[in-house]
Amino acid sequence: MGGADDGGRLGAGELGQGLGGRATLVQFSSAFCAPCRATRRILAEVAAMVPGVAHIEIDAEQRLELVRALGILKTPTVLVLDAEGRIVRRATGQPRKADVIAALGAAV
Repeated sequence: MGGADDGGRLGAGELGQGLGGRATLVQFSSAFCAPCRATRRILAEVAAMVPGVAHIEIDAEQRLELVRALGILKTPTVLVLDAEGRIVRRATGQPRKADVIAALGAAV
């Protein structure tokens, strides 16, 4: 997954639900994005495996203001947030499960 991002913090107000206790996987998707479905499955599996990790999927077309604020250009885009809501990693495209687990190491 991508390198560190010095962006601000995200919380329940922006994401529509609370953060995970240790980390949060935020996925930006769109309706006709085939890799988004596979990414949803991978992130849900990782969140179920790792205690304290939440997975939040956001419809990019419904949340254009947040997409613009974060500079999201493609779907799927995955942000890894630490417990405080800081973006510690970001990646575009369908991730591999091993890469998601490794990226969580930067957040927890």
